[in-house]
Amino acid sequence: MRASSFPDVTARQLRAVLAVAEYRSFIAAAAFLKTSQPALTRTIKQIEGALGISLFSRSTRQVSITEAGKEFAALAARLLSDLKIGIENMRELATQQRGQIIVSSIMSLAHVALPEIIAGYKRQFPGIEIHLREGVQGNVQDDVHGGLADFGIGYVADMPEPFTTESLGAEAFYVVLPVRHRLARAKEIELKALKDATLVSLPTDSRTRRIIDGAAATAGFTFRHAVTVSQFATLYSFVRNGVGLTIVPDRALPQAHDLELVSRPLVRPRVSREIGIVRLRGRDMTPAAAGLLTLLKERLRRPRRV
Repeated sequence: MRASSFPDVTARQLRAVLAVAEYRSFIAAAAFLKTSQPALTRTIKQIEGALGISLFSRSTRQVSITEAGKEFAALAARLLSDLKIGIENMRELATQQRGQIIVSSIMSLAHVALPEIIAGYKRQFPGIEIHLREGVQGNVQDDVHGGLADFGIGYVADMPEPFTTESLGAEAFYVVLPVRHRLARAKEIELKALKDATLVSLPTDSRTRRIIDGAAATAGFTFRHAVTVSQFATLYSFVRNGVGLTIVPDRALPQAHDLELVSRPLVRPRVSREIGIVRLRGRDMTPAAAGLLTLLKERLRRPRRV
């Protein structure tokens, strides 16, 4: 098909047709389009000339639309709608190719689970700069509430206003101990078996520490915390050196190829925590942040147990 068979029509001309079709008045349509009535008349004549058809019938009293005009107006509306959607999609895609995302996460997830997911996102969008802030639950809440982080990942139980949360499932707690420890032979470790154990632990303001201390108090004893550290890698270094045991959520367990440590489920009672996405209510996210959030939810979400 020859290129000359396609009429040379602009978006401005399409909007002009739709305005006259709606108002049935060149004066009213010109006011709506913020142009002069003679200029609008010339625009309509130009598009009619390009199409080779009459779109409107004019009289001294009114403007009526022809049958061909009705059909073309419907086509014009579809074309402008598709153009608008296409441009918005391209802008969103362009926005995703560059920019910055700040994520605030509790340390247990930042330590093991997030690097692989974020690395996959970076391969797809290498122009996006990602800042991962690691801390305890209080740090996550402060970062999200203060607007520093686009969103947070942490505990979602009993979150106050103005936060909104989305659960990603529960995590069980495990005991991590040296491979030669006497309890390493057990498939599971009961809480009461740790009554006289020495622990290497996270700070007192971490939710993990509060959960395990609360479980011990409910069981009628108090853990002996020999060393307190703030990073999981340091935690495991002390355990390898025989300072004590540690109790951590399952997503923060040491790598399976670590030959010096073993991990055993903590049972009777089973101790768990619910994690999820933490956002500030009413705050919009950039397309780039929304894309990363969608990926994180897909990879981190766990099915609920029934």
